[in-house]
Amino acid sequence: MPRTKTVPNKRATATTLAPSELHLRMEGLEVEHQKLLKQIKKKRKELDNFIEQMRSIATEIFGRATPNYQKMAQLDQEIHSLFREILEKKKLGKQSKRKIEEIYRSLQHAGIISHKSFQIFDDQDLEEELENLEEEFGVDSEEFKSQRSQHHYYYHRPDSEVESPSATRSESSKKIRHIFLRLAEIFHPDRAKDNETQKRHTEIMQEINKAYQEGDLARLLEIEQQYEVGEEIDSNSQDDLSRKCSRLEQNNKILKTQYETLKKELREVKKTPEGEMLSDCKKAKKHGVDPVDEILGQLESQIEIVSGIRDYVKDFQEKKLTIKEFLEGPEILRSLQRDMMEELLEEMLEEFGGAIRF
Repeated sequence: MPRTKTVPNKRATATTLAPSELHLRMEGLEVEHQKLLKQIKKKRKELDNFIEQMRSIATEIFGRATPNYQKMAQLDQEIHSLFREILEKKKLGKQSKRKIEEIYRSLQHAGIISHKSFQIFDDQDLEEELENLEEEFGVDSEEFKSQRSQHHYYYHRPDSEVESPSATRSESSKKIRHIFLRLAEIFHPDRAKDNETQKRHTEIMQEINKAYQEGDLARLLEIEQQYEVGEEIDSNSQDDLSRKCSRLEQNNKILKTQYETLKKELREVKKTPEGEMLSDCKKAKKHGVDPVDEILGQLESQIEIVSGIRDYVKDFQEKKLTIKEFLEGPEILRSLQRDMMEELLEEMLEEFGGAIRF
């Protein structure tokens, strides 16, 4: 009787990863996973330290410079009040009034005094100004007023009228919530059987809640590892190993995004005025200069400038200056403009110096 040939089982011969290959794959993912956790922890600490340093230097500057800032604010208010009195109460020709308004605006645009938005023009002045625009530049005054009205509406539109798209839960937020719920089930204080365990679980839950509220997957995974409460797998089961690899790949993908987000946040914080101030302070310290003393010195120089401008406006208001003298501008401002022009000229000569041949 002829032997029956055994037909090979196609399913049995299908290409699959051997357990050893899965172990190697999981090992590589674990190495990447731990590396990402360390990178995130380091970058998070760097960001927290930078923010803390910003707060510290800001607190020190505020404490030592408060009298200077108060003096600046007082001078600023005095200058605005003086200009208001001059423009509203002093008898001025239209041409002179317009030039005084230009000086007033120039001081604001230059940052010497703060911006104030009180109405300088009366209705007749506004109509005349629109007519001038129409004559000189071909601007349609009615269209201008219409656009101005629309701009005013949009600027003051209440937040309730602004539509915002409904938030959709991302893959990352789902993963964070899943781990949070599992850890909360394990460490909820109500599940503790004694006071000591309840106290310890309360502290752990505070960390878990903080990480969840901040969307910090890395911290939740660190807690998981720290207390060894991760999901157990059978190292001899291909299914368990495959699931573990899949989870690691998903977690690593989210962790990479978290790491990039932290790097971006740090870059953005360093670009803020407070961040740049901290960077300048660090540079000053390297050169043996007290940065706060440097800032106080700058404030005192600004106070001197603003005081001079206040006196100049006050002298005109008290009729110690003629309209002609006033329209020439304060001497201290002209001096600053000369210094700026000299600096600009020096920079231009340095920039093009290489191209100049004598």
